[in-house]
Amino acid sequence: MDKTEWDLIKSAPLFDGVPDEAVRRLIGNRGAKEYDKGAILFQQGMPADAFYFILDGWVKIYRISPHGSETIVGIFTRGQSFAEAAIFDGAQYPVFAEVIVPSRLLCIDAKNFRRLVHDEPDLALAMLASCSKHLKYLVEQLEQIKRLSAPRRIANFLVGLCQSSTGTCTVTLPYEKSLIAKRLGMQPESFSRAMLKLRDIGVTMEREQVSISDVASLTDFAGRDSEGNQLELH
Repeated sequence: MDKTEWDLIKSAPLFDGVPDEAVRRLIGNRGAKEYDKGAILFQQGMPADAFYFILDGWVKIYRISPHGSETIVGIFTRGQSFAEAAIFDGAQYPVFAEVIVPSRLLCIDAKNFRRLVHDEPDLALAMLASCSKHLKYLVEQLEQIKRLSAPRRIANFLVGLCQSSTGTCTVTLPYEKSLIAKRLGMQPESFSRAMLKLRDIGVTMEREQVSISDVASLTDFAGRDSEGNQLELH
């Protein structure tokens, strides 16, 4: 694991404030692994024996109803972890996890993780504080999403994909438009209508490619939160 990946792990809400040596012991020595698109990491009902941290890529979390319909629970990307709640109660995964683009993930063993947290009270307190901060962040994000119109939700998502803050930019949608729509809390048809409204500020889409004539204008349209920070809905 190189310095860039280590810095990414240390900056994650789950490990923020936890001493470096403790983080190294928590994540263990499995190392990162490459996964192809479509790989199933775990299935609903399987024993929860690990959780994951994304070094690169995207993962879809979903449930299957008794009637066979799929419900998206969440979509996670670089710098985020998922399934940690399942390993703490030592039960089963309540969802499926599927890799939706080629990804690089760190698999963290549940047994080792629980043992270290149990044996070191100071570490457990640090983890609780980090989890609390993470939960607060997620609640704030949900509140922000609800306040935005569909075009502004998409604008925020696109700004998060841009490599620069000014000038023109062309980005590739990281996964299917139907999944992006669900991630942003809208129906696929609402996503398409909202994309058309973004043409007025120079945003056009051709298949998976989105061209942005002025990133600064798109950022201004997307809006900022109450503290002046750009919202991050990707």
